[in-house]
Amino acid sequence: LLHTICRSSFISLGLWIVLIYLLSLDVCSISVLHNDFKINGCSDTEKESVCGSDGEEIWHADFIQQMGVNTLPDFADALRFPGFYESSIAAQEACKQNLAVCIKAYKSPPEEMDPPETSIYPKNDVQLGVENSLVCHVTGFFPPPVNISWTKNNVVVTEGESLSRYRPRNDGTFHIFSSVDIVPEERDIYSCTVNHRALQGQAQTKIWGVPETTAVSPRLGPAVFCGAGFTLALLGAATGIFFFIKAAATRNTDTAEKEKHFMQWTYQ
Repeated sequence: LLHTICRSSFISLGLWIVLIYLLSLDVCSISVLHNDFKINGCSDTEKESVCGSDGEEIWHADFIQQMGVNTLPDFADALRFPGFYESSIAAQEACKQNLAVCIKAYKSPPEEMDPPETSIYPKNDVQLGVENSLVCHVTGFFPPPVNISWTKNNVVVTEGESLSRYRPRNDGTFHIFSSVDIVPEERDIYSCTVNHRALQGQAQTKIWGVPETTAVSPRLGPAVFCGAGFTLALLGAATGIFFFIKAAATRNTDTAEKEKHFMQWTYQ
């Protein structure tokens, strides 16, 4: 019996050890998957070489400045990409050769195109007279070339603009951000106009105006709040005086009635 109990205990202990070991393997095998990518593309007029991870760009080739550009945020540790720009140049040569072969083999097929979708929004909460940025997000278009322009009160904006790189999406299309520096004032109207081959000459324009109900100048804010507080204080004081006078009048009326009843009772 003792042998049986010891054996059963040993078997149970062995099962627990195996279970704990398997759980340890499961815990140790957990990992985070990242999707790295590198895109080399070309056309008759455009060329692009981009590296990234999880849909975000971390490096691209600047063929005009003849250098590679690290686009990681400032707070991230700097990465080096030795030889990436040189390999991008070689990849562009191969891309153009393959493009010519494909055009000939497929007998100049019609180019696939997807029109963009555009949205416009402020970067921060809007306040009159406070510097801000307007962002124009253009997404879902193919091929990459797209033209973005800004206007303020129907006048073309030529300063304070910035443009991101083309960023790939999971469906094979691209998106891009354009922004412009602004100082919102009452009745200002901005527009972002997008041109793309898929739009067939029908430019896509989104309009944004300063929201009057939410735009409050920080310079006027204290005065407005003080004025509102003073008004509320006057209303509160007037209400208090009204109820005080009303209560006093009620007390006087009650006293007069009591005196009247007392006099009537006395002379009876």
